[in-house]
Amino acid sequence: MGVSIFSFLVFAASQVGTPGPANMALLATGARFGLRAALPFVAGVAIGKQLIIWPIGFGLMGLIAQVPWLFATLKFASAAYIFWLAWKVANTSLKPGQAVGNPPGFTAGLIVHPLNPKAWAMIFVGFTTFVEPSTPALIATFWIATCLLATQIVLHPLWCWGGAQLAKTVAGTRYEQLLMWVLAALTVLSVLYVLTKGA
Repeated sequence: MGVSIFSFLVFAASQVGTPGPANMALLATGARFGLRAALPFVAGVAIGKQLIIWPIGFGLMGLIAQVPWLFATLKFASAAYIFWLAWKVANTSLKPGQAVGNPPGFTAGLIVHPLNPKAWAMIFVGFTTFVEPSTPALIATFWIATCLLATQIVLHPLWCWGGAQLAKTVAGTRYEQLLMWVLAALTVLSVLYVLTKGA
């Protein structure tokens, strides 16, 4: 097929489930307004990532077809950046924010990922690490987009509904650091697995 779907799903889950700008916004929004009121925002965040996946997919895969060596270079550069993000996650403290005013809506959610460097990085890693260079752009982009949307549909509402409770329970305890290291380790292991097997 040209796409390591299962491996990418593990990676995507580790990224979408990891604390970051989008999930902190979801956590704060859910804590302040509740899941029902925040659903338009959650939907906007999920769809917003699609707005950058498709242009990246077609542009990147087309460029790689013309410059094959670029694929390997981007692959390891992207993996290195994700490892750096994982290190930051491992040393993150859960500090839920306080949302004010009316709950943000669908449009507000749309711009979260286009302005989120972590989203760009995980999409870039998806194409350079979990997709074979010869894969047609449409197939590669479809599977990257589908896998990310699937993980977002499951995990974004969980951050919004249960993230605040998790943070309140774990923040400031000995389990907080363990949770952060587990999330970071899952991220690193999913990338290492594909790098070593030569996705």
